[in-house]
Amino acid sequence: MKRLMYIENKAGGLDGPGRIGWVTFSRSLRSMYYAGRVLQKIKSGYKYNCFDVETGEDFWISGPKKNGQDKLYGGIVEIDEDAREQYWTEVRQAPECVHLTRYRG
Repeated sequence: MKRLMYIENKAGGLDGPGRIGWVTFSRSLRSMYYAGRVLQKIKSGYKYNCFDVETGEDFWISGPKKNGQDKLYGGIVEIDEDAREQYWTEVRQAPECVHLTRYRG
């Protein structure tokens, strides 16, 4: 299963770089695949919900919010090129913004 998701790398602390992109889920929904990374769900965590099985870096992954307020502490969110059109038209319902590759959350 493949879904459009918000992905934030928490390796540098609570406020990491955020992206909107396509995440593929394993059958069990315990593993996720994004940008060549294998991310494993954890049972508990403070401001993160999975980790990169190769590097141990923490990540927060969630469905993108309709209001664009995905980042807990605000900041710039990048949008993957292959996700841009669907994000702006279906999630944000703002087709006039489909040319934008980033936004301030």
